Amino acid sequence: MKPKPHILPLLVIAQFACTSLWFAGNAIVDDLSLKIGLADGDMGYILSSVQFGFIIGTLLFALLLIADRFSPSKVFFICAILGALCNFSLLVENLTKEIIFFARFGTGFFLAGIYPIGMKIAADYYDTRLGKVLGLLVGALVLGTAFPFLLTALDINTDYTGIIKTTSLLAVLGGCMILFFVPNGPYRKSSKKLQLKAGLLLFKHASFKKAAIGYFGHMWELYAFWAFTPLAIKTFNDINSTFFSIPLWTFIVITCGALACVLGGLFSIRVGSYKVAFVSLLVSGIFCLISPALFLVSPMIFLVSWCMWGMAVAADSPQFSSLVANAAPVALKGTGLTLVTCIGFALSIVSIQLLSFLALSMNPTLIFLFLSLGPILGLYHLKNK
Repeated sequence: MKPKPHILPLLVIAQFACTSLWFAGNAIVDDLSLKIGLADGDMGYILSSVQFGFIIGTLLFALLLIADRFSPSKVFFICAILGALCNFSLLVENLTKEIIFFARFGTGFFLAGIYPIGMKIAADYYDTRLGKVLGLLVGALVLGTAFPFLLTALDINTDYTGIIKTTSLLAVLGGCMILFFVPNGPYRKSSKKLQLKAGLLLFKHASFKKAAIGYFGHMWELYAFWAFTPLAIKTFNDINSTFFSIPLWTFIVITCGALACVLGGLFSIRVGSYKVAFVSLLVSGIFCLISPALFLVSPMIFLVSWCMWGMAVAADSPQFSSLVANAAPVALKGTGLTLVTCIGFALSIVSIQLLSFLALSMNPTLIFLFLSLGPILGLYHLKNK
């Protein structure tokens, strides 16, 4: 059964609109700090609170089989509304750091019903072309990740209250789009009862386990690479006396990843998601290993190499999600996607903290070597299928 032509565009737009709640925090945290006077330690907790909320949310959703027991479209809508309310609460008159923390934590928690649920909805509509569809969805997410860096590079002085109002409204509109125009897909099969161990039992399926571990290796590298690309550009500037714009080139590098997600999705139709994911993870792993040498090359080679790395590090994300969805039993696709996403994001926090520690104790040109642990682990399990 071929989905109606409006399904995919609306799904991509709604996913971007709702996940804008996540990106809004990156753009407004400095303004909030000035408003109430946050300490440096408080800033770190607030920036991490969305990640922690997302991890707790995805874990709970996976354990309770939310995505498979209930209508994904309704879950998406409800979480979009609640996430928008959490985001909007940052506009209260007597704002405190506790309110900011819980508002951002709540936003992350309800994003658990948006990002992985959006992939679940896609899997319910698209069977043979899932890699291409998820390439578009994740590409929109990656582009949103890059957007705050563009705002910084352009030095746009936007009132933070306007950003909160806009992203909250976008989330509400995105949720309504899914509820009213994207009903449950034809390939959806509901799980009728609660099975608390169902998610963990998925790892007994060999194909699911391999796809999941490949995804974990990818996530170990992805967010740490994004987080420390500004440091890499700054380090290159210091070593070579260049003056590359850090926010502009960070935006370009991450945006290359969004393009790669779309291209990888198109290639997956021809060669399959497995090959796209394997090659992408292999290339990004090679870049990890040669990363110290990239700081010694010409400026043009450095920028081109970092952009190519930005493409490789993101291109496999939707393809691993496609492999996970296809490896899970039909009635547990949503739970499988949610659980794997939860573990992957938890690993990303560990790798980011590891590089943060290493950056203080060793030459920053060497820290990206440690990201190779993820691709090596993922490739080992993928190769032994």
